[in-house]
Amino acid sequence: MFESLSGRFSDAARKLAGKGRLTEANIKDTLRQVRLALLEADVALSVVKTFIERIREGAVGDAVARSLTPGQALVKIIHAELVRILGGESAPLDLKAQPPVVILLVGLQGAGKTTTAAKLAQRLIVRDKKKVMLVSVDVHRPAAILQLQTLAAEVGALHCRSDASEKPTDIVDHALDEARRSHADVLIVDTAGRLHVDADMMQEIVAINERAQPHETLFVVDSMAGQDAVNSATVFDQRLPLTGIVLTKTDGDAKGGVALSVREITGKPILFMGVGEKLDALEAFHPDRVASRILGMGDVLTLVEEIEQTVGQDKTEKLAKKLRRGKGFDLSDLRDQLEQMMNMGGLASILEMLPLPGKVNPAALQDAANEIKVRRQVAIIHSMTPEERRFPKIINGSRKKRIAAGAGQQIQDVNRLLKQHLQMEKMMKKMSKGGMKNMLRGMPGGGRPPGFG
Repeated sequence: MFESLSGRFSDAARKLAGKGRLTEANIKDTLRQVRLALLEADVALSVVKTFIERIREGAVGDAVARSLTPGQALVKIIHAELVRILGGESAPLDLKAQPPVVILLVGLQGAGKTTTAAKLAQRLIVRDKKKVMLVSVDVHRPAAILQLQTLAAEVGALHCRSDASEKPTDIVDHALDEARRSHADVLIVDTAGRLHVDADMMQEIVAINERAQPHETLFVVDSMAGQDAVNSATVFDQRLPLTGIVLTKTDGDAKGGVALSVREITGKPILFMGVGEKLDALEAFHPDRVASRILGMGDVLTLVEEIEQTVGQDKTEKLAKKLRRGKGFDLSDLRDQLEQMMNMGGLASILEMLPLPGKVNPAALQDAANEIKVRRQVAIIHSMTPEERRFPKIINGSRKKRIAAGAGQQIQDVNRLLKQHLQMEKMMKKMSKGGMKNMLRGMPGGGRPPGFG
């Protein structure tokens, strides 16, 4: 997400390098590029005008600090304005109410409400240790009810049965009763969507909202919907007491204009953004971190949080203790590292959060087959015996042939994997203590995931 904006903003700032001050003359062309970048990213025209004017006011006449180039000074000004437009401070989900706390999800058809309901349930169960119940009032699409039931089982949430023959308001009534009887902390209500905003739809949603009396009413919006998303958000905001916004499919949107527009126009905070298809791919929305991503500064804080959630301190500590006892970094450890990287969304997802210099494009640092390559490496390790994983030095020519055949790979692939493991093992031996900083700093390439030296 935000690739086009990030590239344009970086180019604009680079053109100011070497200037002593930011003046009306030398930022005129830069502002024109920024304006075009915002319009191409589907940012609403009114938001673009306000954005450009505020940058001009902040930039013109300001003396550039000794330690900054004009380009860096402009980036600082743009960053501050991006943070302001995106909401300033992050807004957490409010669960401070008498349980069951009702969360109502609304939006157009295809926005991803049902999947978001399951993702949100998993997040609340895993991170907040809440007992969550899911219910669908989408009587127009029976498949949605079955889909939510299936997803509820996957994430470990309770599910309240509903049927297409029932009225949505009646479903809400018995879902509330069942949630109270089950002592659920949170009840997430998934509603029906339409291809466009219409009177019948809004009347139904309003009736559901009045009956459910939700503590949080979240508008789920497809980030690739462009200006249509902003228009529908405005209509929903006029009819419902929206408390927040969830952006979906941000992993497939290179523009990011919806994020800038919908927050500024509705005034409602963006609480979460969906960053992938997996049920754990839901991130809290932090305006300052997103602004940094847009400007190519990376998002190391989110990366560290993802590592802590995915890897877990227990596994990291076990590996550290093992190394301190003088035991080597074996192939089972390498397999764990590769699988953890895949669980975090792959190399592209990790690189997106790292501050990369100049015009370096994360996509350029990986070939299209990297994820497939990692899966093949894991398959090769699985093809080994436990003894071979613990003592890689015993793997001779005949063993390599058997391992390659078992994994459906070539002997050269086994050799490459063993070489990568040897590099990692040498690096691990140099580390006197565990810890994420040392691990990242010591990786081949200065921070790239294991196996990509």
